[in-house]
Order: sequence, then structure tokens, then C-alpha cells
Amino acid sequence: MSDQINDSRRSFLSKAAIAGSITIAPGVFLHQTAHAKPDDQAVSNDTRWGMLIDTDKCAKGCTGCVDACNNEHGLTGFGRPETDTQYIRKVSLVEKQTGHEISLPLMCQHCENPPCVDVCPTGASFKREDGIVLVDKHICIGCRYCMMACPYKARSFVHENIEDQTLSAPRGKGTVESCTMCTHRVDKDGIPACVEACTEDDHNAMLFGDLNDPDSEISKELKKHGGKQIRADLQLNTGVRYQGL
Repeated sequence: MSDQINDSRRSFLSKAAIAGSITIAPGVFLHQTAHAKPDDQAVSNDTRWGMLIDTDKCAKGCTGCVDACNNEHGLTGFGRPETDTQYIRKVSLVEKQTGHEISLPLMCQHCENPPCVDVCPTGASFKREDGIVLVDKHICIGCRYCMMACPYKARSFVHENIEDQTLSAPRGKGTVESCTMCTHRVDKDGIPACVEACTEDDHNAMLFGDLNDPDSEISKELKKHGGKQIRADLQLNTGVRYQGL
């Protein structure tokens, strides 16, 4: 009986959201994009996708990863830095005592225990079996609880009408969104746009791969040189790790 009640509640919230301010590209079903691979094979927890970022190789002033992400997902700024959507942003960490500055890209950390999922009242925030944390915009009601729960400030709220959308990365006004690790690429055996751009620029500061595969390049690098979590004290077991911190 409880399952029927939950299904009815989600159906109601979904219809209410769609009837409200959400604007999504016609003919695009976001739950299909989010949950399944193009070949209809479900993702598996045999894989856990992750990213390793070497801050020593991340060039100050370089926005290649940010620009690539914006282009890939059709993100357009409206001149309001505090509210414009960014899936990835460059931040600077400064050691107070020495003045040493580190530049690094910051995005959704794709936690194993994501706080955003815990607080979402509709189940719109969810974690795939392969560790990628996403938002199902069909049932997101724009409450923004997940934004408050995220310790990395990695989520944004879509305030504006969306035009010229990218069908591979649909968006919706009145919903929350964040880094998807480019699932539309990953599910076709590709890599995230930010990693591709960093590699093409010959900076090689970003490495993407399967954290569960001991033979993957990312696992070998982590075993050899290690990698730190941002806010490791929260015990979220993030899928994004950093070197040089």
C-alpha cells in the first residue's frame, strides 16, 4: 500500500511541476536520459565513475574545462554570477600563512552518500548505480533543499526560460541542475567534455575512469600518488578526488 501512495504522490508532484513554470525541450523525456543507457541496458554498480584532478597541472586563469562544459550543455550566462548556472567553476584556494594559491575546478562531487539525495522530497535527486548523481527534472519541484544541503555549492536553479537547448542535455526552467559527468557521453563510452578539453589543451589535469577497476588509469594513479577529498570530514566518499592540495 505504501508503494502505491508514494507512486501517487510522485505522479501528483510531477504533474504539478509540469503545469507550473518548468520548460523542457519538446519530445525529450528526462527520466529516460537519466536512468538508462542508449542501448536500454541498465547501469551497474560494478562500475563507479570518478574523476581525479591534479591541481599542480591546473593552470591559473585557464577556463577551458568551464567553457567546454558550458558549450556541451548549452549553458548561457545572463550577467548575474550569483545565479547563473554553472556545472563547473574555477576556484582559488589560498594558504593564509604562506599566501600560496591553488587553482582548481569544482563541480558536483558525486558522493557515495549524497546529502542532496537525502533531503529531496520527491526523489528527483538520485544516485545512479554507477555513482553519478543526477536530477530528474520531471519530478523536481524547485524547492532547492538539495542546494542548501550540498556542501560544495555545486547546484544551480534555473530562473530563466531556456532557448536553443541541446537535446543530449535537456534543461528546464524552475528546476535544479548540476554536473552530470556528461552521462550522455559516458553511456556511449565517451568521457566528460571538461576532461576532453583539458587533455586537448595538453594540460592533462583531469582524469576520468572507473574507480572500481584496479586496472583503470585513474585507479592506478590513485594507488600510486593518492588523492584527497574536499571536506573529507563529512565522510561522503566523493567520486571526485584531488592531488596537490
